[in-house]
Amino acid sequence: MWHNIFEDEKMTKKVLIPIPDKDFDLTEVSIPWKYFVNNGFDVTFSTEKGKVGKADPLLITGVIFGKLGAKPEAIEAYRELEQSASFQDPIPYENIIPGGYDALILPGGHAKGMRQYLESTVLQEKVLEFVKLNKIIGAICHGPLVLARTTDPETGRSVLYGRKLTSLTKKLERMAYYLTFWKLGRYYRTYPEYVQDEIIKVLKTRKDYLTGGSIWKPFVVEHGNLITARWPNDVHLFAQTLVKRIKGL
Repeated sequence: MWHNIFEDEKMTKKVLIPIPDKDFDLTEVSIPWKYFVNNGFDVTFSTEKGKVGKADPLLITGVIFGKLGAKPEAIEAYRELEQSASFQDPIPYENIIPGGYDALILPGGHAKGMRQYLESTVLQEKVLEFVKLNKIIGAICHGPLVLARTTDPETGRSVLYGRKLTSLTKKLERMAYYLTFWKLGRYYRTYPEYVQDEIIKVLKTRKDYLTGGSIWKPFVVEHGNLITARWPNDVHLFAQTLVKRIKGL
């Protein structure tokens, strides 16, 4: 009996999802989380100091006139997520032990609270360890910025150098900004520079950045153990791809 329990524990896949204290995209966190728990994965959340995170509130109420927010299924999943023990007990970034996980998921979000997560040098140090251990890494929307800003001291280059990937594209970021700037100002512009432009600067060649076809057709890029996607419309394919890869370990 004890041997079987040990084997079950050994086979449980462990996933880490770092987030900021506030303003993360609830779709890009809650939908993958639901896929993971439904497949028996053990999910750990992490914030800078271990504070319970909160999603961007405008994605729940609607960005403008109750529109442009998260879909009902994502809000429902987020409400479930809020009640989960793992979400209510995040570990600090500094306590992350990359070797203890099978996969790292880097979600996105665009409101200003995301900067805490996107700029954390402590998190970048942990991300570098995940890369060195060749762990599965999934990143969506703004999430690839964490990777772009993670430098390998052995090469002096970003860990994305030589990788193929996607992220929130300039087309998507610009479209959201133009639709809302009259009401919300720079809400959809996390930084003056577009996500796509910053990422391309650290790649080996511009051709390694892929934008996909239609924004409405789900799109995911797989390169080695790196899985990337553009925005919430890609999230189901993103999560399904990650589940398949994690189960295949």
